Amino acid sequence: MDTMEALMTRRSIRKYEQKTVSEDLIEKILRAAMAAPSANNEQPWHFIVVEDRNVLDLIPRVHPYAQMVKEATLAILVCGDTTLEKHPGYWVVDCCAATENLLLACHALGLGAVWLGVYPRAERMQSMNDLFGLPAHIKPCALISIGYPAEKKDRPDRYKTERVHRNHW
Repeated sequence: MDTMEALMTRRSIRKYEQKTVSEDLIEKILRAAMAAPSANNEQPWHFIVVEDRNVLDLIPRVHPYAQMVKEATLAILVCGDTTLEKHPGYWVVDCCAATENLLLACHALGLGAVWLGVYPRAERMQSMNDLFGLPAHIKPCALISIGYPAEKKDRPDRYKTERVHRNHW
């Protein structure tokens, strides 16, 4: 799958087959995430790979929109490390770039995934802190539910000419 095809056909997948994602694919996904651009090349990210069924089943109890994790065999929590920042606040942008790379890698590798927002919701961030025992300098940004897709979705054309401005508003 080429880059444009991946960009134009990726969709949020919330239904999964009960099939384990291999360590090889997990590493490829994480390598893609870590290939993301970051401010001053800070790379302030950390990733928690969640495969334990007991932990996966706890996630929907603390995140109101994470019910699909009950079907997933894998989730990844993308976190920012504030001690690695040269420019405060950029950890969020950097982790979002890593998250998008992760989503595109999943799609290109035949997996389905959905981005579950954590940051900036204080209650979700606290829930992830508590569930995963995060140190104070590690901030949860996004949770990605991953698995082999048990659904297929068409991709609508989202291009809107009225949102494009040239040279000025």
